[in-house]
Amino acid sequence: MMQQGYVYYRTEPVGENFHPEFKPDLTPREMLEMGVFGGKYMTDCRDEFPKEWFVNARLCHERHVAEYNFFGVNASKPLSYWREKGWIYSDDPRGWFQWYCRYYMGRRCPDDARQIKRWKAMTRHIAQVRHNCPEGVLTCRRRQRQALLHWAYDSRKF
Repeated sequence: MMQQGYVYYRTEPVGENFHPEFKPDLTPREMLEMGVFGGKYMTDCRDEFPKEWFVNARLCHERHVAEYNFFGVNASKPLSYWREKGWIYSDDPRGWFQWYCRYYMGRRCPDDARQIKRWKAMTRHIAQVRHNCPEGVLTCRRRQRQALLHWAYDSRKF
């Protein structure tokens, strides 16, 4: 369910017309199926998004469960931490992934440039995984790989 009183408009087709510098490897549905945010994310706002996203999603309504993550580790800071740092855009109180889900659905908003810049900043972790891990060894740097997954990067590809 969307936060009370918040309305947005979809100005682009679903999954299309992304900013040219924003090329996520994974869709929100793929991320939810793989396991992100300990399964706790998106458990209270499912009605806003397509039902198909949740058919095989790895979710836990009660709490964050690291084992629900694809790499089986906790790679998250609590939402309270992100709020304290001032990194949460008021229209997306759940943070980056909520922004990405809405962007994927076709919403464009004033926070897009900042969020895309944050997404691009994660490439430093890609470089570290590539430099330190043998190709295809998914057990190497699991926290970093899970963090990349939270940002729609698929470390299985590098």
